[in-house]
Amino acid sequence: MDAKNDDLVVVKLYDNTTQASIAKSILDSAGIFCVLSDEYMSAIYATGAFPLRLMVRQGDVEDAIALLDNR
Repeated sequence: MDAKNDDLVVVKLYDNTTQASIAKSILDSAGIFCVLSDEYMSAIYATGAFPLRLMVRQGDVEDAIALLDNR
């Protein structure tokens, strides 16, 4: 990870690219900056080998979890 992403924290792990993309879309539409990490590794290897990591800034963790748990 580079220096500008040091404050990112994993809020959810996904084995399914579609579910991860939906979760990212929910956070994006709420104005919460987020990234999917290991997106390409998940596509190459077997399901579960490299789960996608949905990451947000440390200050947005509680809001992100609340939004994702209420969907």
